[in-house]
Amino acid sequence: MAGSGGSGTPGGAGGSGGGPLLLGVRHHGPGSARAVRAALEAARPGIVLIEGPPEADALIPLAADEDMRPPVALLAHAVDEPGRSAFWPLAEFSPEWVAVRWALEHGVPARFIDLPATHTLAWQAAECAGDEEKADEGREGDESGSDFPGVRADPLAALAEAAGHDDPERWWEDVVEHRGTGEGDALAPFTALEEAMGALRETEEGGGHDRDLVREAYMRLQLRAARREFAQGVAVVCGAWHVPALRRKVTVAADRALLKGLPRTKVDMTWVPWTHRRLSRAGGYGAGIESPGWYGHLFGAADRPVERWLTKVAGLLREEDRTVSSAHVIEAVRLAETLAVMRGRPLPGLSETTDAVRAVMCEGSDVPLALVHDRLVVGDVLGEVPAGAPAVPLQRDLARTQRRLRLKPEAPERELELDLRKETDAGRSRLLHRLRLLGVGWGEPAASRGSTGTFRETWRLRWEPELAVRVAEAGVWGTTVLAAATARAEADAVTARGLAEVTALAERCLLAELPDALTPVMRILADRAALDTDVGHLAQALPALVRSLRYGDVRGTDTGALAEVAAGLAQRVFVGLPPACAALDADAAEEMRRHVDAVHGAVGLLGDAPAPGHGDLRSRWQAVLRTLSARDTVPGVVRGRAVRLLLDDGELTPDEAARLMGLVLSPGTSPADAAAWIEGFVGGGSGGGMLLLHDERLLALVDGWLTGVPAEAFTDVLPLLRRTFSAYEPGVRRSLGELVRRGPEGRGSVTTAGSGIPGFAAGLDTGRADAVLPVVRLLLGLDASGAVGTSGAAASAASAAAVGVGNGTAGDGTGGRRSGADGNDFVGVDA
Repeated sequence: MAGSGGSGTPGGAGGSGGGPLLLGVRHHGPGSARAVRAALEAARPGIVLIEGPPEADALIPLAADEDMRPPVALLAHAVDEPGRSAFWPLAEFSPEWVAVRWALEHGVPARFIDLPATHTLAWQAAECAGDEEKADEGREGDESGSDFPGVRADPLAALAEAAGHDDPERWWEDVVEHRGTGEGDALAPFTALEEAMGALRETEEGGGHDRDLVREAYMRLQLRAARREFAQGVAVVCGAWHVPALRRKVTVAADRALLKGLPRTKVDMTWVPWTHRRLSRAGGYGAGIESPGWYGHLFGAADRPVERWLTKVAGLLREEDRTVSSAHVIEAVRLAETLAVMRGRPLPGLSETTDAVRAVMCEGSDVPLALVHDRLVVGDVLGEVPAGAPAVPLQRDLARTQRRLRLKPEAPERELELDLRKETDAGRSRLLHRLRLLGVGWGEPAASRGSTGTFRETWRLRWEPELAVRVAEAGVWGTTVLAAATARAEADAVTARGLAEVTALAERCLLAELPDALTPVMRILADRAALDTDVGHLAQALPALVRSLRYGDVRGTDTGALAEVAAGLAQRVFVGLPPACAALDADAAEEMRRHVDAVHGAVGLLGDAPAPGHGDLRSRWQAVLRTLSARDTVPGVVRGRAVRLLLDDGELTPDEAARLMGLVLSPGTSPADAAAWIEGFVGGGSGGGMLLLHDERLLALVDGWLTGVPAEAFTDVLPLLRRTFSAYEPGVRRSLGELVRRGPEGRGSVTTAGSGIPGFAAGLDTGRADAVLPVVRLLLGLDASGAVGTSGAAASAASAAAVGVGNGTAGDGTGGRRSGADGNDFVGVDA
């Protein structure tokens, strides 16, 4: 900050008997970084001391590696508890990084002089034990004490307020970022800032927070040792807040007394990649910056920073197909400079350039401006560290696997489509599932926009720096991803609290292809299933097991044991479900209805599973549904759903379904129970709206019952009915309303037209069928001439069957709609 004896002259730092060269900086400040480089060039010290953990001294030479690219961070974690960690992030525009690089380029020793991480993490653990909120902050490595009251929390805000500014960021840009590096005196900025910080620290009672006092005592001891060793001069790069304390005259005995008895823990330290997006959050030095991309641009722009920045913005907007010309750039530059003059600023800052971009390039819209902020102001830059950096064995195995599978960690979120029939994609899937088992959330499964077959997976990937901690944490389970995931799965199976957790774990083991873990997991699953008598738990567990059978088919995994357990679980559900459906309140009945849906879908899949003894599962389940549909003690929502499932599977004729509905909607049934039955039959996302549209009798029954509900009971059933019908698509609700408005006679003329089957015409409408032929050919990959032999009336019949036009193909009065084996609805599958 100042030079010899506080005079600010380089001579004192150069070894002429003066004090050390103290360079107080703002962490992650490009102006401070430029000033540090200029000061070091002017002073040419014999050693550079930098605020940071001394355990990282051995890692400093890696900063010169050609594969090292900031932003990066020093990561320290406790050996016995890797989750307890701290980060010290460094960007290209961080003064500490500039100091390290300058020392390496000039062959000058560089050392870190902050309190060792061995004390920091132990201290952190002691604080976390009594305060859960501080535990979270400690995990982020925020050791600056940003939660302390007073000016220590934000000294720049205090200085800006004293200068009459209400925006600390704008004030700092004006006085530091937009000025030269000393204009003849490279140390002038540091001298002024030291004086300001000294005045601020005088307002602090006791001189600061306890942790600050301990850190500064350690720094003073390291500074004394360096001055004894290097007579040619010592330069210190640290936060400006600490400079007055390092300048203060304190005895060695007093400093050592502050350090006596500090807790310790064994730590490991390495370099890890960091991101601009992560720099925008408070952490590390407690200096989260809102615009790392902008700061990086200011640091890297040799000249004309505003013009270069707006050119970047124009390029980004052009990539998004927005019309932005060079004239827009010229006009935006003029507007930004005009705004800076009007606001009394030396140069346009981020606020002026943002206002200019909004007005000139975005036509006043904040939508494209949000893209500029996300991509450029913050940015998705991800740093890189050399392969020689220290790492736990698990991290090295992960890096090798990532290179082999060509799956590079990236900061921007992206979607990854995988075809599991391809070896590389299958390997990527296994890796991502194994990492999820280990708690490393690099990828999250997403809904596929293409095929829904089990051979395809979609993932959303985003690499966050904190995942390096999760990898180190997972290193206790094994030295490779496969071994660690296997050990973690076995341990999770033992500690799982419920049957559903074990079944979900078995599914994840199959997805991750962990055969050594699947055997013990299946043994625990069989034991838990045999002891669990709760039908709800069994019903929750069954779908996950059955899904696993499908996954096994795609991945070539032996799922014989899994099929046997699933079949036994299904049998137990069949036996226990009817008794479990008696005497349920409304909430429990709705939950049981969801269980019935889940089991129905699972049985549809399980009936095709390659395991002996499964042939009668479908028929047994149909018998259970018939029992549920006929028992008066079963809640209406469950009975209605059982009838609907039987109807969809063709096990119940439309006439019989209409008869059952007529019985439940008779005056002898309470309105609340009848409304619940209707919700079970046509609600819950079951496609009931289309069923009512295509079956006149069912719609007439519901309409007649609804108009006959007594006024005093109508208010009670209205919320349930609204919930049922509001779930329909807007077009379905509109069509139903139109049919109800026309009344029975109008509905008959529109929907039946003399047909013997309600809802269908007497014959094929070839005109409507021919209209969809081009789309059918496109879906089937045929040429325009229909070369496969589908033409004329045959083609019309085929297309009509495909879209449910005319008589339909289901033969169940549902308009050609059937339920697939996995519970999905298909139209015209028979075609």
